[in-house]
Amino acid sequence: MRTSRRGKAYASLAGLGVAAMVLTACGGGPGAPETSAAGTESGAATGKAEVTLYGTIADAEAKLLEQSWADWSKENNIKIKYESSKEFETQIAVRAQGGNAPDLAIFPQPGLLGDLATRGFLKPAPEGVKANVASGWSEDWAKYGTVDGTLYGAPLMASVKGWIWYSPAEFKDKGYEVPTTWQGLLDLTAQIEKDKGKAPWCAGFGSGDATGWPGTDWVEDLVLRQSGKDVYDQWVANEVKFTDPKIKSALDEVGKILKNPKYVNAGYGDVSSINATEFGAVADVLVKGDCSLHHQASFFSGFITEAGGTVGPDADVWGFVTPSIDGAGNSVTGGGEIVGAFSDDPSVIKVQEYLSSAEWANSRVKLGGVLSANKGLDPANASDPLLQEAVKILQDPATTFRFDASDLMPGSVGAGTFWKGMVDWINGSDSETVLKAIEAGWPSS
Repeated sequence: MRTSRRGKAYASLAGLGVAAMVLTACGGGPGAPETSAAGTESGAATGKAEVTLYGTIADAEAKLLEQSWADWSKENNIKIKYESSKEFETQIAVRAQGGNAPDLAIFPQPGLLGDLATRGFLKPAPEGVKANVASGWSEDWAKYGTVDGTLYGAPLMASVKGWIWYSPAEFKDKGYEVPTTWQGLLDLTAQIEKDKGKAPWCAGFGSGDATGWPGTDWVEDLVLRQSGKDVYDQWVANEVKFTDPKIKSALDEVGKILKNPKYVNAGYGDVSSINATEFGAVADVLVKGDCSLHHQASFFSGFITEAGGTVGPDADVWGFVTPSIDGAGNSVTGGGEIVGAFSDDPSVIKVQEYLSSAEWANSRVKLGGVLSANKGLDPANASDPLLQEAVKILQDPATTFRFDASDLMPGSVGAGTFWKGMVDWINGSDSETVLKAIEAGWPSS
């Protein structure tokens, strides 16, 4: 999941503008691993007074980000200057090529980190980050910062996708049960439509230039649940084509809901209204009770709050994870960011180590609205019950986690033909035509 998909508008620049501080001898401080980078643990080495950090996280989220490291920054006498940009995906490569790269970058797409790593712009992760990743993240998460066997970055924040948001009060009043299989979800959909006499589901694909991405999340959930993690990985690597019957089957299952005029689009209109509906605006009709079911990631709890609702098992809105096909296993998709370094300055290493630590994860998560997959994160620090549940899912060793496929694929597909294909599909194109067009976006070499 790209950070921008949290629906927050970008800021053009979020520099702090604080006078630079002089770096003095530094102790380990919170977040420093037992085995730190050469010289940093002893305080013998000095580095830059100011470390620059570049990413897509903007506005209120950027302020929380800065707040999360403020105490550490003061304690360690290292200023962290954060800059956000809506042009990050294109500008980070331009800056790297032009010799103007930031010290650190927060990559919302592992594929982009991998591209810059293979081109020699990024530094391999220092020993302290390696130690933090080994102790703090699962192998699935660690591999998203690994390129050709070398670790280049550590995960930062995370989200769990595929939550089905609903009203606990409506379920209690009507006697609905949370389904445990995909067919059970389809049966529940039919029952709600019969009882209410109108569409149960609301959906919005609108997201400016990124319109269509919520549809890719649906498909990714179904590919993982129908065909398993191996096929999912092969699909991401284009070893299983979009034109493969397994991918068409996933898309057709999604179509049983999103292309059924009896089932969507509650509160907005017919199926075609999905593309014109902003993904975050759906929270309004959900909170008002005009919509019974909605598919969206864990970050949606923030939109529920902004719409005036509360999130919890006995609150206005609650969620369950999209069930598996047969009721067995717990497979989820999700997103997050990876922090990579363009510099191996001692101060940069210290900041990189801190951002990869459980101490930082707890510091940021308890400020609200986000979560982390770090095993050292206390779920109680998450700001609402659903985020607490999401942390437990991420920390459960029995969970099969796979990163958002469109963020792993080349941009020409993941942020190109895949997004556009979902828009065309909602507008009436058939599955075969759409999947063939998406596959055509794959680079030839």
